[in-house]
Amino acid sequence: MNKKIQLQDLGNKDYQETWAYQEELFKGIVDLKIQNRREETTLETPNYFLFVEHPHVYTLGKSGDFSNLLLSEKQLEAKGATFYKINRGGDITYHGPGQIVGYPILDLENFFSDIHKYLRFLEEAIILTLQEYGIECGRSDGETGVWLGAGTPFARKICAMGVRASRWVTMHGFALNVNADLGYFDNIIPCGIRGKAVTSLNVELGVEKVNEAEVKAKILKHFSQLFEAEFITF
Repeated sequence: MNKKIQLQDLGNKDYQETWAYQEELFKGIVDLKIQNRREETTLETPNYFLFVEHPHVYTLGKSGDFSNLLLSEKQLEAKGATFYKINRGGDITYHGPGQIVGYPILDLENFFSDIHKYLRFLEEAIILTLQEYGIECGRSDGETGVWLGAGTPFARKICAMGVRASRWVTMHGFALNVNADLGYFDNIIPCGIRGKAVTSLNVELGVEKVNEAEVKAKILKHFSQLFEAEFITF
């Protein structure tokens, strides 16, 4: 089993371009697995992890409700935002500057064959990262992602998650609000959940800006420990 993960930070990159790149990496792993099965070979499958920050964009999961987008096409354009219906799970979410987006494209058979465990590990990597900043956070029953004040009237989501998996290969991932402009969330019903707020790390810490490179390093540390993996740059 290959537990090395190739890490790439794409910086600020268009959502559609990044989605196409994910699909390319994803297909490469799936095709290799099909070849291994067909030809009875044992060629090693690669794993990837992409960090990226997107320009303002709203994405709707395959089972999402379009009515959770509260903007018309003209209003989207006026806000400098784009919209895509995509092939991950989950409902609608926002990506934009000040948000750390992570796309693990893994062959889970290199680690464990359990999608539920995979999602819990993604959440745990973020929870452990936020705890390093003194943030009390956790899970909310029946709602994927990472929350503050779950189960209280003050519940607020700080990290959204949505994944796709086929033949135990993953794509899409998580979006952690670090220095995000929360006003953009007012234009949607985030994740299709009414009556719950969204927050960002800088807001919770009461600071103007959090060091995003530091947050990324902490995420990678916890991710590698949970998955017993080693990151290499490519």
